[in-house]
Amino acid sequence: MKILPRSAFGQTILLIGFLLLINQVVSLVSIMVYIVQPQSDQVDQLLAKQVRVVFLDVKDPILTPAMAKAFHLETGIGIYTEEDAMPLGLADATYFEFRSSIMTDLLGGPAEVRISQGDEFLFWIRPPQAPNYWVKIPLTGLEEANYSPLIIVLMILGALSVIGGWLFVRQLNRPLKSLQSAAHDVGRGDFPEPLAERGTTEIVAVTQAFNHMSKGIKQLEDDRNLLMAGISHDLRTPLTRIRLATEMMSKQDEFLKEGIDGDIDDMNTIIDQFIDYIRHDSKDKAELDDLNVLLSESVQSESIVDRNITLNAQPLVKIPLRYVAMKRVVANLIQNAIRYSDGDIEINTGMEASGRFAYFAVCDSGPGIPEADIERLFQPFTQGDKARGTEGSGLGLAIIKRIVDTHGGRILLTNRTEGGLSAKVLLPISH
Repeated sequence: MKILPRSAFGQTILLIGFLLLINQVVSLVSIMVYIVQPQSDQVDQLLAKQVRVVFLDVKDPILTPAMAKAFHLETGIGIYTEEDAMPLGLADATYFEFRSSIMTDLLGGPAEVRISQGDEFLFWIRPPQAPNYWVKIPLTGLEEANYSPLIIVLMILGALSVIGGWLFVRQLNRPLKSLQSAAHDVGRGDFPEPLAERGTTEIVAVTQAFNHMSKGIKQLEDDRNLLMAGISHDLRTPLTRIRLATEMMSKQDEFLKEGIDGDIDDMNTIIDQFIDYIRHDSKDKAELDDLNVLLSESVQSESIVDRNITLNAQPLVKIPLRYVAMKRVVANLIQNAIRYSDGDIEINTGMEASGRFAYFAVCDSGPGIPEADIERLFQPFTQGDKARGTEGSGLGLAIIKRIVDTHGGRILLTNRTEGGLSAKVLLPISH
């Protein structure tokens, strides 16, 4: 199970989110350490001073009950027994152990701190100077904080940061997407127009290198096509003269004439295979078509009198096909099955379990292919020396594989348990 994203886009967004989280945590800790905690300490010291003021040992008889009442009216600080304090808010006050320990240190003896919030924010302190009394000290500006605006601001900042990162990475990856698409086109033999050189300096450098590479490959492809066309022309001309010369041979040399004509046909076939391998119908554009119809047409055109070819077609959706090229694939596979087997030939179609590929399989009842030779047979100029004979130029399977690759598909050769070979071609149902 993959938890972390593999793409550069996902990794960048994850990194931005992680850094943003770290930034928020550091900011919160800094506020608590450098702002909230000093303010809390100042409040505790202020409360301790207020308690000390209340319990000053004043001998002056001028400090009368009336004066104490006036002090209470002016400051709001009052002294109550627990019984009197309960209905005034002590009953609803919450005990704070941490503040009680701090107040104990500040007042020099065991103290208890409770806090209640109603119409006022009240600190209730049982001081060590008078353990049987509670000192009520009201403070303004310490009402319970509403953190909703802060949370909303942080969420907005986080969302804007992620959206900004997404836009940045999307803009950064756009040239890479174009580069990826162009690379797939070049791999299929299609050469797109030079890509626009945009983006960061590194991506521009990569794009320039790709354009240069694509131009070089196209030039090599054109040179190879021109070379093959020249060789084909230069070879076919003397072959045609040789064929004309054989027509002038006497009837006594008829057997020799037939042998020369057969060699000429083989050479023309080999030249055609070379041209097919180089061309691989790169100009044939893929269009949505019915694979079963293509197979039916190929079976009709490749059927011979003494061989039975059966098509077992399952319903298929239309898939992108280079029609002419794919008909060449089917024809080559059927011809191979006819050449290397004697029994009936079956062609089966269907959809893969994943639903992403349609397939057809050409099955014969021949001797099969050694497992060790299967992958090697897809290389140009390679033949199955033992199992499948040594006729031809060794380009048949290479041509088939190259055409299938241009479709974005795969070809699989497997030996059947009941004997024979199965050539299965898988083709994607979408581009």
